[in-house]
Amino acid sequence: MNDAKQRLIFALDVETLEAARSWVDRLQGQVGVFKIGKQLFTRCGPDVVKLVQAGGADVFLDLKYHDIPNTVAMAGLEALRLGVRMFNVHALGGFEMMARLVAEVDKVCPRDNPQRPILLAVTILTSSNQETLRGVGIDRPVEVMVPKLAKLAKDAGMDGVVASPKEVSLIRAACGDDFLIVTPGVRPAFASQDDQKRVMTPGDALRAGADYLVIGRPISAAADPAAAAALIIQEMQAALSG
Repeated sequence: MNDAKQRLIFALDVETLEAARSWVDRLQGQVGVFKIGKQLFTRCGPDVVKLVQAGGADVFLDLKYHDIPNTVAMAGLEALRLGVRMFNVHALGGFEMMARLVAEVDKVCPRDNPQRPILLAVTILTSSNQETLRGVGIDRPVEVMVPKLAKLAKDAGMDGVVASPKEVSLIRAACGDDFLIVTPGVRPAFASQDDQKRVMTPGDALRAGADYLVIGRPISAAADPAAAAALIIQEMQAALSG
């Protein structure tokens, strides 16, 4: 089950360091990576990263940097210094922004260094649909925008993307099998979809070609979170073994 565990990312969507510690302790040994987002990091800062690492797990720093190239590159170097396993930027920030980030990280931590973080680009948020995109002036359909942004990220030297499991096959066609795909919007059959619009079960997402799965509420809202995580890992391992 170890391979599946390392591919399961738990969304640590809590408000305090104490709540984060409770979840890290509760899911220790079940989850390989914890995702730290904007709210928790803004409140707790690097302390919450260190807390997760002290518990023996890795960190996905989900801050979705989107700014001028130099600002994003310098922020990325700070994420590198924190020792996170992966962090992300918005692909809509453009080629120059992503390429500058990659270049600066390369100077400090070359690609053959095992301490190098995975550099990810967010394509289209899984809470978005075609109506959402039209509201911000993007008339192209999701199915066109996602592989376009993924290819832009790959060309800039990024390691992978964050994208809905529904678009995994499109990204694979555009970017090949060696490009990493992290997929939120994953819901096991026993959980509700909540505010996610484009979803898939864990097994189906892996069979479609996803590399990592981000799962939050199906675990945190379960009566027995550790048991829910174990069920998800079993489904993931079955898909990986099949």
